[in-house]
Amino acid sequence: ESFSREYIGYYNNFKGYTPFLDSLMRQSLVCQHAYANGKKSIEGIPAVLSGIPALADKPYILSQYGSQKGNSIASLLSQQGYDCSFYHGGHPGTMGFDAYAEMTGFDKYVDLSSYPNKEADYDGKWGIFDEPFLQFYKEELDGKQTPFFSAVFNLSSHHPYTIPESYKNRFPKGPLAIHESIGYSDFALQQFFKAAQNSTWFQNTLFVITADHTFKATHKTYQNANGLYAIPLIFYSPSDSLGSSIDKVCQQADVLPSLIDYLNIDTSLVCFGNSIWSEEGFAVNYLNNIYQYFEAGHLLQFNGEESIALYEVKKDSLLENNLLLERSELKQAMENKLKAYIQNYNHRMIHNKLERND
Repeated sequence: ESFSREYIGYYNNFKGYTPFLDSLMRQSLVCQHAYANGKKSIEGIPAVLSGIPALADKPYILSQYGSQKGNSIASLLSQQGYDCSFYHGGHPGTMGFDAYAEMTGFDKYVDLSSYPNKEADYDGKWGIFDEPFLQFYKEELDGKQTPFFSAVFNLSSHHPYTIPESYKNRFPKGPLAIHESIGYSDFALQQFFKAAQNSTWFQNTLFVITADHTFKATHKTYQNANGLYAIPLIFYSPSDSLGSSIDKVCQQADVLPSLIDYLNIDTSLVCFGNSIWSEEGFAVNYLNNIYQYFEAGHLLQFNGEESIALYEVKKDSLLENNLLLERSELKQAMENKLKAYIQNYNHRMIHNKLERND
């Protein structure tokens, strides 16, 4: 929840709020230029788990197309004999996650209603505090038959950023209210890994860690259309050497094809991303009627009819130099790719073609 790239020291030349995640990233395959496909949790979950970006004003889950069958990590892996589950410590019905999980092929969706110690570990608003819920999650995974795929979505780093009384003043507060809760959620993740490393499934598991979306920023490089979508994307295996860095552009929609690629599963699927191990890398997002297309260190902004800006984000992190008139060939090449992407997305939504089984 809301783990902006800005909050993570590993990605920056200033101190962050995630000491455990920083240490884990030093042992992981890290996507250096990863972007969210939306700005809300209800948009981020389908992007990560189904490879469907948010390219319309209404979130996919709530739209007229939200009831369509589509490929997801769960639907594809269940065909391979995987037990597939989705855990969130929030109230039943939160953001339609339960309905989404059922629609996309998860065998089980678990929320606050199934948690055994609700009164003691309730945060007063959203659900169960991260640390106890992740310990509960670990115990749930211990009881599953392998192979399994499971997704867990934390909540303590959501407004109003409540953390347990026993941890008050333990984590750096920073200039934003969210910073202390980011520290708590990072600690909760550390405790999960500490417990999980003794489980039989741990050594044979690929962990993927990312954010649903970003939140407020304090540094100028994150206060613009580029930094507004900058998130972590991390692949960690205790027993498999994955390498250390992916330098191309990546996005949330890349998670699904990356897992299928990593597991070497021979299947066809509908997805609006690429495997992180493929040569091509790009990201697309949409906000206030503007589409954004990131590729090879550049950002193109398109209003649905024409391109309005082109930036070289690697050299111009503050987006001060619009290259639209100077780089006409690059502008046209990126615009053509973006138009094709949007056309394919709209066609599949309208004609109920989000799933392939051939």
